[in-house]
Amino acid sequence: MTTVSAADYADILLSDRPLIDLRAPIEFNKGAFEQSVNLPLMTDSERAAVGTCYKKSGQMAAIELGHKLVQGKVKAQRQQAWAEFIAAHPNAYLYCFRGGLRSQISQQWLKEIGINLPFIEGGYKGMRGFLMQQTEQIAAALSMWIVGGMTGCGKTDFLKLRQDQIDLEGLANHRGSSFGRQINEQPAQISFENTLAVQLMRHQRQGHQHLVLEDESRLIGRISIPLEMHNLMQQSPLVLLEVTQEDRISRIVRDYVIDIEVAFVARDGEEEGRRNFETHLLSALDRIHKRLGDLAHRELRISMEQALQAQRQGRFDLHRDWIERLLTDYYDPMYRHQLKSRQQRIAFKGTHQEAHEWLDAKLAHQ
Repeated sequence: MTTVSAADYADILLSDRPLIDLRAPIEFNKGAFEQSVNLPLMTDSERAAVGTCYKKSGQMAAIELGHKLVQGKVKAQRQQAWAEFIAAHPNAYLYCFRGGLRSQISQQWLKEIGINLPFIEGGYKGMRGFLMQQTEQIAAALSMWIVGGMTGCGKTDFLKLRQDQIDLEGLANHRGSSFGRQINEQPAQISFENTLAVQLMRHQRQGHQHLVLEDESRLIGRISIPLEMHNLMQQSPLVLLEVTQEDRISRIVRDYVIDIEVAFVARDGEEEGRRNFETHLLSALDRIHKRLGDLAHRELRISMEQALQAQRQGRFDLHRDWIERLLTDYYDPMYRHQLKSRQQRIAFKGTHQEAHEWLDAKLAHQ
């Protein structure tokens, strides 16, 4: 029985080593690791049947049932799926939930077809616990600098130019507002936490003493930043980006209109993609209907519909009208109100270039 010990968890996760996740799809979909692929020993229904048998009749009866459910052609198909992945990724490892029976059985079945592959002791549960411990320890050890500013000021663009940052919105696949939904679904909460932990470990291994993050509420869409980390973010100094309103509007048109439409069309085709994009944008406005009030919502929706009609003719300029009003009447007042209680945390205000230069000079002495 060839195994990989818990002492190797960090190297496994930081090296992006290919991993075969043997858990059932229902387990995998609740949370996994970025470099893992789900090639289960048992399907969801098979796992459920074995679990019920275990509760009623004990381990031996459950194992016997498992072998009955996965034998012959079904077993050969699973062996073949593993073998094909291993042929493409010969340095892969196996893991199940606890590094127990499913890992041992799968390893034995691989040996039957001439493949010797290690499995990870402690399995998914062990690695998951290790990552959560790393998040808490590393986040507490790093000094954090939080980049803020009004909607559309380019906080994500700012972060992309730095090596000492983690893009939380990128990990969560959401831009953090009603309009922030992306074309693809957000990851599972647990998968987000796993990826965040690995990112923190990378920074620690690179010797970083600090971390630059975007100013975020606890929730990014439906993804929640770990409480301990978010509390630290709320106590950290703020660097505010100052950008002209024209630049903000132009960036919003690019990010939330042009780029998103392109993504929908690439996925769904010309006609359906454009329809789905328009539904996406109008639905985002509808989600803040109550906060806008009936009159403002109705007027903004008419303006947005006119802009979408013009967009079908290749014109994007009318989008600037509803965006400017939404910023002026909704997002900017809300941001100013939130900033009042955080004045003492503001360490710097300036343009993108000024903020980069200030941060670089400040952090060089840490």
